[in-house]
Amino acid sequence: MRTARIARKTHETDIAVEVNLDGTGKYDVSTGIGFLDHMIEQFSRHSLIDVTCHIKGDLHVDQHHTAEDSAIAIGQAIAQALGDKGGIGRYGEAHSAMDEALSRVVLDISGRPWLVWNAAFTQERLGEMDTELFEHWFQSIAQAVGITLHIELLYGSNNHHICEGIFKGFARAMRQAVELDPRKGGAVPSTKGQLGG
Repeated sequence: MRTARIARKTHETDIAVEVNLDGTGKYDVSTGIGFLDHMIEQFSRHSLIDVTCHIKGDLHVDQHHTAEDSAIAIGQAIAQALGDKGGIGRYGEAHSAMDEALSRVVLDISGRPWLVWNAAFTQERLGEMDTELFEHWFQSIAQAVGITLHIELLYGSNNHHICEGIFKGFARAMRQAVELDPRKGGAVPSTKGQLGG
């Protein structure tokens, strides 16, 4: 089983995360930020990665630490569950349509974290969540897993649809990338013989 558990406690957040890369998309998410819960749940459901994520954060300060640390902890758990990355697809790509909005997400679990973000929001908040934190969430998870991650909003006007489409696209791309390819026989998908480090 490709599973992992991360417990992380700082002066800013207290986090417990579990993932199962070979799951069915079951989730149990409680971050204290309703819209972030909704997005992480979308990620789990559409990637088929089971995710448990419980956070108690310093929301009396603002949402930054909670949002950032959720991405770091989920990313660390995914990286741990991937192990040496033997047999994985490595690459993933998805176009995600949600009503009038269309997003494209392309990624490589390369061990070389990078985020290209070509998306924007026209309002400051979705629910109670600051929209500026979404780019940072993806930067943090890309760093923690070791993903080269390209996210592009092709078009769209409804901010909720834009954000949800991006998370669903990321989920579908991750599903492709982490799934095991039986033709690879467990080999690490790199001519170098390793990915990252």
